[in-house]
Amino acid sequence: MNNVENSPNGVLSQPEFTSATALSTAANYIMNAPEPFTHTYRTYIRLRENGRVSLKFWHSNAVDSTWDQGADAVASEPGGEWSIEAAYIADGGAAPDGSVVPGSQVPVTFSGERSRRVEPGEQFWSDEALLELPEGHMLAFTWTLKTAGEGKSFPFNVEGMLVSGYDAPGTLAARESAAGFSESDKLQVLPSFLGYKKQVAKKLIFLGDSITQGVRTAKDQYTYWAARIAEGLGTEYGVWNIGSGWGRAYDVATDGSWLHKAQQGDEVLIVLGVNDLDIGQRSAEELLTDLTHIISRIKEAQPETAVILSTVPPFNFEGGRETHWRTVNECIRTSPPAGVDRVFDIAAVLSVAVPADHRIKPEYMSDEFDPHPNGAAGKAVADAFLAWYGESATRRP
Repeated sequence: MNNVENSPNGVLSQPEFTSATALSTAANYIMNAPEPFTHTYRTYIRLRENGRVSLKFWHSNAVDSTWDQGADAVASEPGGEWSIEAAYIADGGAAPDGSVVPGSQVPVTFSGERSRRVEPGEQFWSDEALLELPEGHMLAFTWTLKTAGEGKSFPFNVEGMLVSGYDAPGTLAARESAAGFSESDKLQVLPSFLGYKKQVAKKLIFLGDSITQGVRTAKDQYTYWAARIAEGLGTEYGVWNIGSGWGRAYDVATDGSWLHKAQQGDEVLIVLGVNDLDIGQRSAEELLTDLTHIISRIKEAQPETAVILSTVPPFNFEGGRETHWRTVNECIRTSPPAGVDRVFDIAAVLSVAVPADHRIKPEYMSDEFDPHPNGAAGKAVADAFLAWYGESATRRP
């Protein structure tokens, strides 16, 4: 990552670590309970490299993107006060079932301590932890969290699960078996950044909404385009996916935790706009203004960061939304905001032929009613991006 000034707890203070997974761990919701509780969460994650890996975790105790209309969680909302009672990494085996391989648990510490109190809005790192993870096996990350009181506490992701997760009441982080755990439903509770020690040629960040996150694609299969691009680029490229369900450009433009994450790469791909035009009911002008602000803030943080702006994916908009969608994409293609280095036309990959190009190809829809791109769409986008990425780079001055 770029060497710019940052707070001691910020991501940039650990440049030797890059994202260990293509899974997004962005937060779009916040836990809100009527009374204090203690609960354990275990998640199975495919790492970009296995073997002997040195892992380190960074966390931002804040919501990244607004959920729905914002009644429950809004962008940049700080989390409450809570504590990490215990955390472990382990060999999760080849088939996630709630257990970990016996004897493989490695404690995660924080400045040498196994527990840590987390303050509202705080950002912090774990210590480095070493794990031997056989090829074909998944990392199991387990932690027990304890809330300090009633009301809002820790942020998490509430979209459909893209990876297997299990949770249980009580302090069960050290338990190797699945006893007491139940399969999680729309409850991905993970650190904001899962990093491993790796020198890479370039660090890419994918900033987007549920389409970038991969929502509606098959669990544990990593068939969404961000994961397929990461695989196609190879491990000499670091890829941090910060796609977040319901996310919109005006969430990033609040200059909060989500923008801070987007400022950490050597290159940033921005794929935003669907939710701005849909639930956000933003005009083309408002969306372009927010995108311009985001790009300017990324460039202010580090002028050498290359910004790739994508067209807004088709989402079967009609009426005024379709008109704004067309206006925005025409501007991105022909006269993108200042600071954009390259434009990737994701809409051209996913859309049916003109004049119905505001609609996604039926074979790329999650189902007959849901225009979220499926795994086949993920392959099409990744193939197009990888071919375009190498070719467009050679044309740059």
